[in-house]
Parts: sequence; C-alpha cells; structure tokens
Amino acid sequence: MEIEKTLFDNLQNFFGFDTFKGDQEAIITNILQKKDTFVIMPTGGGKSICYQLPALMSEGTAVVISPLIALMKNQVDQLRAFGGADSIAHFLNSSLNKSEITRVKQDVLDGKTKLLYVAPESLAKTDNIEFLKLITVSFVAVDEAHCISEWGHDFRPEYRKIRQVINGIGENIPIIALTATATPKVQSDIRKNLQMNDATLFKSSFNRPNLYYEVRPKKNVVKEIVKFIKNNPSKSGIIYCLSRKKVEEIAEVLNINGISALPYHAGLDAKTRAETQDKFLMEDVEVIVATIAFGMGIDKPDVRYVIHHDIPKSMEGYYQETGRAGRDGGEGVCIAFYSEKDIEKLTKFMKDKPVSEREIGTQILKEVIDYSESSVCRRKQILHYFGENFNEAGCNNMCDNCNSHRTQFDAEESLHKTLSFIKEQGEKFDDFHITNVMIGQNNQPVSSYKHDIHPFFGTGKEQGVIYWKSLLRQAVLNNYLYKDIDNYGLLKLTKTGADYIENPYSVKFYLNNPMEKADEEGDETPAQSGGALDTQLLQMLKDLRKKIAKSKGLPPFVIFQDPSLEEMCTHYPITLDELKQIHGVGAGKAAKFGSQFVSLIKSYVEENDIDRPVDLVIKGTANKSALKVSIIQNIDRKIGLDDIASAKGLSYEDVLKEVESIVNSGTKLNLNYFIDEMIDLDRQDEVFDYFRTAEVDSIDVALKDLGTEDYTFEEIQLMRIKFMSELGN
Repeated sequence: MEIEKTLFDNLQNFFGFDTFKGDQEAIITNILQKKDTFVIMPTGGGKSICYQLPALMSEGTAVVISPLIALMKNQVDQLRAFGGADSIAHFLNSSLNKSEITRVKQDVLDGKTKLLYVAPESLAKTDNIEFLKLITVSFVAVDEAHCISEWGHDFRPEYRKIRQVINGIGENIPIIALTATATPKVQSDIRKNLQMNDATLFKSSFNRPNLYYEVRPKKNVVKEIVKFIKNNPSKSGIIYCLSRKKVEEIAEVLNINGISALPYHAGLDAKTRAETQDKFLMEDVEVIVATIAFGMGIDKPDVRYVIHHDIPKSMEGYYQETGRAGRDGGEGVCIAFYSEKDIEKLTKFMKDKPVSEREIGTQILKEVIDYSESSVCRRKQILHYFGENFNEAGCNNMCDNCNSHRTQFDAEESLHKTLSFIKEQGEKFDDFHITNVMIGQNNQPVSSYKHDIHPFFGTGKEQGVIYWKSLLRQAVLNNYLYKDIDNYGLLKLTKTGADYIENPYSVKFYLNNPMEKADEEGDETPAQSGGALDTQLLQMLKDLRKKIAKSKGLPPFVIFQDPSLEEMCTHYPITLDELKQIHGVGAGKAAKFGSQFVSLIKSYVEENDIDRPVDLVIKGTANKSALKVSIIQNIDRKIGLDDIASAKGLSYEDVLKEVESIVNSGTKLNLNYFIDEMIDLDRQDEVFDYFRTAEVDSIDVALKDLGTEDYTFEEIQLMRIKFMSELGN
C-alpha cells in the first residue's frame, strides 16, 4: 500500500499524471522489486515511464541502452524539463566532446544523475565499463530490444553483447527490456540473448483502434501524396521512403506544390537532423519526408498520417512506423503504396548477403507481400503477425479491406485437401510448393518429390494462383496452419488444423484482391493535365492576355505563354494558390498578372456550371532540379554560362536551355554581366526592341526578321531570356 501511494505521488509530482496507463503500475512495481522485466507495448502505450519513474525512485543510476542519438536527446530534454535540473538525466555517446563527457561522469559520480542514456557501442567501451563499476547501477533498461534479434526489423549486432557487458559491471543487476514490436520469434531471441528467461512478461495488445490502414497500388504516387496532403491541410504527417535520393526528391516536390516539408535521413549532419526534428515538433514544418531513421522515440502525439512511398522491408518496420500516427488516440491514417517493382528492388538488395541472412530476409519480406496483396482485414493480419488473435468485426471498418466489397469463396473442400496433403507429406513444404502442386506447375522441387504424379497434382488449376495464395494465407491467419519460421517457413498443422481433417465444416475465405498494375512512370512524372481543352475559355484568356499586354506595352507571350493558358483551360484554377500550380506560373507571375485571370475563370466556371476536375495539377521536379539550383547560384556569383557548362560537363546550348526553363517558370535572373561581354549594347537594344513588338517569341522568326548574318541563334536566345526575365517576372 505504501509503495502504491509513493508511486502515485511520484507520478503526479514529476510527470503530472493522475493515473497509470495499462500495465505501467505493475511493471514499475516489478522493477522496484529488483525483478527482471520484459515489456512489449505498442508505440504510444507509455513505455518510457516504465523505466523513468522507477529510476527516479531507486538508489543509484539507471543505465538506459538506446539505439539512436536523436531518441536519447529527446528523452533527456523531456526529463530535464520535468525535473528542473540538467544533471537529472544525461546521455553518453559519440556526439559529446571530452569536457562534456567529464562533466557527465562527474554528475553521475556525485549521485545527481538518475538516468544515464548510452548507445550499445558506447556501453561496450572499456573505459565506460570501468567507470560504471564505480557507481551503483539501479537497473539496466534495454530500449528498442527487438534490435537484438536478426528477425527484428532493425537488427544491431552491438545489442548482442549487452549481457556480457552487464555481467562485467556487477552482479544481480536487474534488466528491463522494452520493445514496441516483437513477434513470438523475436521475443524468444530477446529472452535468450539477455539471459532473462525468468523475467516477468507484460504484453499489451498491439491493436491501435484509431489507426486506419490502407494499401494502394503504386500509380501516380507523387500526385496521390500531394492530393492527400492538400485534402488534409494543417495536419502533421510523415512520409517514409527507402532511399535518401527519393526522400530529397519528394520533399522538393511537396515544397514546389506549396506544402512545407523537410527531408530527414542519415546522410544529413547531426545538427540539421536535430533542427529538422525540432521544427516538426514545434509545427514550423508540416511534413517530414524520411528514411526509417526518423521517428524512433519522437514524442509527437498528433501526427495525423503516415504514408509509405515504398513498401517497408518488414511487418515490424511497418507497424513501428505507422504507430507514430495518432498517439493521442485521435485520427491516424496509414497509407502504403505497393508495387512489384519495389519488391524486386528489395530482393536485389539481399542477393549479396550470406545465405542465412538472405533466407531470413526473404521470409520477412514475404509477410509484407502477403499483407499487401491480401483481402483480409489489415488489422487482423498485423495482430496475427505479433501472435495475437483478433476478430475482424472489431476493426469497425478501419481498414480499406473491411471497408470495401470483397469476394468470398467456400473453402471447405480445398482447405480439407490442403491440410490432408500437408499431413500426408510430413509437414515438409512451404506455401509456394503446395500452390505449385495444386495448380499443376511442374518444377524441379515438385518432380523431385514425385508430386507431379500425386493425385492432387493440377486438381486446382482452374481456381488459379490467386485462389491458392488466398487459401493458404487465411489457413494460417485462422490458425489451421502455422509457419515454422525457424525452418524455412514450412507449413505445419495446428491442433485446429488436425481436428479439421477429421471433422470438416463449412468455411468461407476471401479471395485476394490483386493489385492493379502499378504505373511506375506516374511515380516520376505525374500527369500534368486531364480532360479536353476548353477552346471557348482559351480564346477568352488570350483576349485578356492581349488586353493586359497592350496596357503594359508588352507582347502577350511575356504575360503567360500558350502552354500555361491551355493548362488553365483544363484545370480551371479559381484562386491564386491554384494558379501557382499551373506550369510556367511562378509566385511572381501569379502576383503580377494572376488576379484578372482567376477572376475571369471563376466567372466562366459559375456561368457555365462547370464541374471542375477534382484532380490537382501537381508540379513535378525536373530530373535536373539540383542542376537548376546550382545554375541559379552560379549566375548569382556572376560565373559565365560557358564556364558553368564546362564545370557541369554540359554543352553551352544545354545550359542555355536550362536557364530558359528557369526564367519561363517565373524566376528572375540577372545575366547582364555575361550578355554585356557577349553582345554589344546597340545590338542588345535592337533585339530587345524587336521582342517588345513581336507577335510571337520564336527565335527562328526573330533571326529571319533581324538577319542571320548579324546574329546567331544563341545570341537571340540569350536576349529572349533577358527580355522574359526583366519584363515577365
């Protein structure tokens, strides 16, 4: 009773909470009684308090082993804010210099520090082991403990050495291991490796009822992402990509389309990563585009969506990353884009790895494929993966599969046949082999076991591959079979499965919903227009352009070029923000000339009762976007275009094209330093005056009118760039 009162007093005084969440109280009591403790609790369940509170209440210092510097910093900052003194919590890792390390160690020796966060690599260093021998270690907390297992999604070999290091520091030091994702196999690995077989296990349900799960085919993925974010304004979100290059690209596309986004990956320096994280927490930025390096331990409760641009490598990774949405119990939308090409890429990554690692990786990836292609409740599949049975009625239509019309089939006969075959053949085959037997696909393994002459061979050919994949997947999900992942994923009978062979009954399964073929082109170059051109509106816009041009003494093409007007006639932009999404309309041009155009379009749409396309116009980045930025910077530094060309390994003509593209999209460039050297002032004036009165902006027409003996194509092009930049932008 006394412990209980003290617990609640400390919870209230330090953290400001009135009640414990779930198993927190029982876990903390267990640690205070110096017992080994194993905590499996989903993201947002409140794992941190499970070791922070007992550390504050115990004699000595608790050592917290954590895999990421960002995660340690985040937690130490929070503890210092709660506790009021910087010395209450410290971290010891590679980001500290010598004097900072000395200060940390002195605070610990003086008994001021209750929690010391260390990376597994730092923990194993001899001088740190010697230092920890000098102090009283209240207990060791191993956070993100799934890193111990090769079957976990974030395997770290250094985690394997934790037990021997603890043994070297002192005797009978209690351990608490914590993870948000652990399959039965990973749980067993953690217990074995940390030698904590007698640990009390506290396992919370993995179900996050507020999260909505959806998998979409990877079709026009950039457009889909921009559209989703535009439809969810002012909400915080995370987009995960597999490569750093893709992270940079997507962040750039979002910014071009008026969404504040920042990239986050291990290639950025620690200062930039920390600043990005802070901007996200402080809501100075709406979206983070990241590799998996982002998010572990990030305590932001109101992330409203998590989007996977690429399907993750494992179900653990997927669960961990989606788990960062809706930690406050509010809305959390989780969308993953799936394509076979991504799976091929992930498979290629594994081909150079040792055989055992490749085998593990293949099985982990197969679970992701099965999840993505299946029509079964997404929640049921996720929870089954973590060893939890779930009745899909409890999903409440909070996933795309439960929310859509699905095809059911009577599985009784096929299930009985499959289970009988597995039993008869000694439970020695995986789902791939069994599918091949049923559809009559003869290959080396099938013929070597003489299954090509088995009575069942080819008897399921008519139903097809998708049918048998669906059946085997759901036989596992509904516990008729289980996958022996220690043994190449072979399918074995459960007691339910063995009983079913003796007493079959009617069973309905869902047929997999094969993903539409992903349009990979759409990934890189979203469709820029849709629908037929409205010729009536186009003429009205051209008339308006002519009127504005006349009043400003400019040729019409300086206001907006024809392709921009044509796109306006397809997408009907009625606000300046929408107008900025039209190609060739930058913020400057929209501000300078845009209001009359959107006003005309708005009236036209209302008068003609036009149903505007719901699709947004998505501005894509050109493949050479980094090149464009570099060219602008070099022009600002007054470097000659010919010098820029040779430095970039391009022709002078190519650089001119890039510069023209930059100017046409609304960026003002001052090229006088270069043009003045190339073309004398009188000739410049002549070309400038020509374009002032020209009907069209064609270089060929200009050359014909001005005379090819006096000017080159490149000179006219240069002058046209100067003209458009000075008068149009």
